[in-house]
Amino acid sequence: MGALMKSLSLDKLSVPERILLAQELWDSVADDATALQLSPKQEQELDRRIAAYEADLDEGASWDQIKARLQGKS
Repeated sequence: MGALMKSLSLDKLSVPERILLAQELWDSVADDATALQLSPKQEQELDRRIAAYEADLDEGASWDQIKARLQGKS
């Protein structure tokens, strides 16, 4: 367990409590997503990827295909 978790006594929480805490933390980040600013290059790249996706919705691979490839089963 990390030093921050120990200093905040989070190491004393049960696994279900830590999972709930992680969910709450993630939700708080999502609620503040506007605070994260993309650089112009990041915005351009994101726009490029969205356009490529929208141009061919069938392109890509399913999670099962990717998982099989990573496990060397493809």
